[in-house]
Amino acid sequence: MSDYEKALNPEDLTRLFVERSNAGDAAGVAALYEEDAVMAYPPGSRTVGRPAIQKLWESVLANAPHFEPETPLPTLISDDIALTSTPPKDGSGARAQVVRRQPDGSWLRLLDQPEFVPPTR
Repeated sequence: MSDYEKALNPEDLTRLFVERSNAGDAAGVAALYEEDAVMAYPPGSRTVGRPAIQKLWESVLANAPHFEPETPLPTLISDDIALTSTPPKDGSGARAQVVRRQPDGSWLRLLDQPEFVPPTR
């Protein structure tokens, strides 16, 4: 990985995601994930591994979307695993990530559910 700012707290990941996405930096967004991370995106599918996550964000960021910071819900931490979440500003549900402390003390996303899709019956 490069010289990107590291997330020293689990909550830093969301801030860094917004900053890097708004800068159009797909590699920087992918650097927030563990090498074998799993992302539930696009809705209803999975993107597995940092290279695939970077490719996904390259296509998303090509449209120059603008992300706004969202106030996080309280983080749940147990040893080296944490659950972070934010309610989207549009009130459309929630976002949740399982993150893991790395050997250097920084945090990376392991599982990412950026959009919850209501179940169909």
